[in-house]
Amino acid sequence: MSILEKYTKGWTFRTNKPEFDAGEEIDAFITGYENGHAVARVGDTILRVDDVPADAIDTRVLLRVEEFDTNDHTGRATFIESIDGGTF
Repeated sequence: MSILEKYTKGWTFRTNKPEFDAGEEIDAFITGYENGHAVARVGDTILRVDDVPADAIDTRVLLRVEEFDTNDHTGRATFIESIDGGTF
């Protein structure tokens, strides 16, 4: 193993279109409403979020992914709890 390989071992690149598995819990910001549903955007991935309290908009929250389409990078998640009251 070269010095460069040792130095870069474990490095990965982030993507602007992350993919999620059903049942996975993630934290994200609720960015607003679209077609009557609260929406969380993670890069270019869009999650429609169920059961969001009105005061959770523009805050960081914990979500459970219910379903996800890897082709469209869209999905549905359920609100679990607010993580903090801060905005982004």
